[in-house]
Amino acid sequence: MSLNHVRPWKNIYRRKSRQIMVGNVPVGGDAPISVQTMTNTITTDIKATIAQVQAAAAAGADIVRISTPDEESARALKQITAESPVPIVADIHFHYKRAIEAAESGAACLRINPGNIGDAARVREVIKAAKDHGCSIRIGVNAGSLERHLLEKYGEPCPDAMVESGLDHIKILQDNDFHEFKISVKASDVFLSAAAYQALAEVTDAPIHLGITEAGGLVSGTVKSAIGLGNLLWMGIGDTIRVSLSADPVEEVKVGYEILKSLGLRHRGVTIISCPSCARQGFDVIKTVQTLEDRLAHVTTSMSLSIIGCVVNGPGEALMTDIGFTGGGAGSGMVYQAGKQIHKLGNDKMIDHIVEMVEAKAAEIEAAAQAAE
Repeated sequence: MSLNHVRPWKNIYRRKSRQIMVGNVPVGGDAPISVQTMTNTITTDIKATIAQVQAAAAAGADIVRISTPDEESARALKQITAESPVPIVADIHFHYKRAIEAAESGAACLRINPGNIGDAARVREVIKAAKDHGCSIRIGVNAGSLERHLLEKYGEPCPDAMVESGLDHIKILQDNDFHEFKISVKASDVFLSAAAYQALAEVTDAPIHLGITEAGGLVSGTVKSAIGLGNLLWMGIGDTIRVSLSADPVEEVKVGYEILKSLGLRHRGVTIISCPSCARQGFDVIKTVQTLEDRLAHVTTSMSLSIIGCVVNGPGEALMTDIGFTGGGAGSGMVYQAGKQIHKLGNDKMIDHIVEMVEAKAAEIEAAAQAAE
């Protein structure tokens, strides 16, 4: 049971936003913050793209975006969307006709960039296609591709320019009686992104798509995204997120969930609480945690697991987790369940035993949830 009612400092009060649908996934309102990623295959390699979409979905992605740079790619979406387990967003740049073709091919959402999609007349054609085919739209403002007149007005990419770009495009959609849209104002600079998103959140009730664009590699991009997105989410801003990494899309999904889990905003899978290890450790903590992460990757039920190398903090951490193991001496440690000591166990049997306990706990939780429905 959550203790947030007696720990008010742990509560996050989300900004109120309208709710839209991206396929069958609600975005905004009181819907869970959804996690997105984007394929990096060649879209016309349909087999590889479908495989990557399915892998991302298996990792927990709620929505997957696919680049549609040409007509052949837009038409390839028809087969991809038919085999995708999650809604597909078509990523459109430079040519508005690609958006129309993507809508015809089954895309659930069209991501269009105000800085390079064209004039209002072309946007109106995209809106008509979205209406005709039940698509939502993401207005994707990016600091690196702002409209020329805004760069001339402000002198450089800045929060005011990014928000003005977004509001201009919102007006076009609303003037055409289209309201199924969300919006992002991304930059690779954390400060610029955060300031733009904070300003945007004050002037629209549209659902907000969070991201730090072109964040970098797995380690550097994870840190940058955790700082930028984490602070905005802590402020209650954000209805769907995408972590942009120069890495496998599955890693983006994993990092996205870890950011949400760390703030108590979304729960999926096993959260491992582990020590960095030191000379006091009673077993190889680092190797054990790496093995458990791999062995427990298939568990989607939310639960906590503490793996602590010694008795300094181990028993205390175990009090707060569903399952725990604390290193002791003479090649053995203590197993905990629901904060209570259960039994001693040899280090050589620990991993298999913990995996069995986690799987059994997951089955118990799922059975209880089904019985309650």
